[in-house]
Amino acid sequence: MLTIRQITEDYEGVIRGLEKKHFTAARAAIDAVLAADNKRKNAQTQLDHLLSEAKGLSKSIGMLMKQGQREEAEQVKARVADIKTQTAQLEQEMQAAEEERTQLLYAIPNIPYPEVPEGKAAEDNLVVKSSLRDCHEGDTVGNWTTVPESSEAKLPHWELAKKYGLIDFDLGVKVTGAGFPIYTGYGARLQRALINFFLDEARESGYTEIMPPTVVNAASGYGTGQLPDKEGQMYHCPADDLYLIPTAEVPVTNIYRDVIIEEKDLPIKNCAYTQCFRREAGSYGKDVRGLNRLHEFSKIEIVRIDTPEHSAESHKEMLAHVEGLLQKLELPYRVLRLCGGDMSFTSAICYDFEVYSEAQQRWLEVSSVSNFDAYQANRLKCRYRGADKKIRLCHTLNGSALALPRIVAALLENNQSEAGIRIPKALQPYMGTDLIR
Repeated sequence: MLTIRQITEDYEGVIRGLEKKHFTAARAAIDAVLAADNKRKNAQTQLDHLLSEAKGLSKSIGMLMKQGQREEAEQVKARVADIKTQTAQLEQEMQAAEEERTQLLYAIPNIPYPEVPEGKAAEDNLVVKSSLRDCHEGDTVGNWTTVPESSEAKLPHWELAKKYGLIDFDLGVKVTGAGFPIYTGYGARLQRALINFFLDEARESGYTEIMPPTVVNAASGYGTGQLPDKEGQMYHCPADDLYLIPTAEVPVTNIYRDVIIEEKDLPIKNCAYTQCFRREAGSYGKDVRGLNRLHEFSKIEIVRIDTPEHSAESHKEMLAHVEGLLQKLELPYRVLRLCGGDMSFTSAICYDFEVYSEAQQRWLEVSSVSNFDAYQANRLKCRYRGADKKIRLCHTLNGSALALPRIVAALLENNQSEAGIRIPKALQPYMGTDLIR
């Protein structure tokens, strides 16, 4: 969440940033936060004054008793007792004002960096890089026309999955419901191959593998910003007040909640494979066909905790890592810098990676790589101790490296041939074959 210092030192800048994210009633929301903070500060000032008075009066009681001024001493005692009643009330007021301020801040998104483009929706995102030749980088997605050329019609992945016995969508509906496919044979093997490939690549890049739980408590959801913003998209277990994770970002980043890290130990680089769960309420049409949008899916996440001075470099390294994975998988891709209106609630800057589906003739998002600045760290109380012994907020970053469903869709669709589905060279040692027949 935003800090009070950030708001007070750059009030108008914060308002402009929130408006760039198309956050409605930005000024009213910030003013409400400042009003709650003023209530807290006023109560604190009164409390400090009363405590100081009580301290002085308590010292005088013994002196008055020694001097035989018992009546005066009893009057002082009565005043001290009255002060205790007032301080208890002020402490309650302070706590209420602080809780009000926190809840208001929870509902306010992060401020985008200056380089985040203006825009309201996905078509306003900026194409910053592409594997395609003769592309025009710098165009918004709405003006982007370059796509790979295909000499023949391609089958979509849901038909290929049925043809080669890779994924059974109907059986998934029988066992659980729509959005929960069952992988079989080479389909299951492809899933496992991609998981191991991505984890091995992350380890080679210096990430420490974590195997976290796939359910978290509410504090963890608030820590990384899924709550209260994405509450409707998360599966909730009311009896235990636990949530199924939408991404490994949540449990892995929360490892560092309420932790002070030594600066020499930064950056921290973790990766994790987990199942992810998203309700995806309101999704329909072609966007949910086959593997395009699932309620449960596999994903490898990379997470970094860093200093403010180095987090931009960490972000660049994470982007290069994801790009390297797509290059090794031999998939056509492009990189988008998201506009203010299409960014997540918590990110300060975000880049999406998309791969091209030849059969569907459209781009599929497979990764988002974000720098959250100090926004998550402030919610988490994730801090570091510098060489000067001062305690400061960390920066947190995360990215998909990678999400499997749409990678699988693109691999099947883009590598189909009369002989079968070709397996990229980098993946062959994990698959044990170069072709799915």
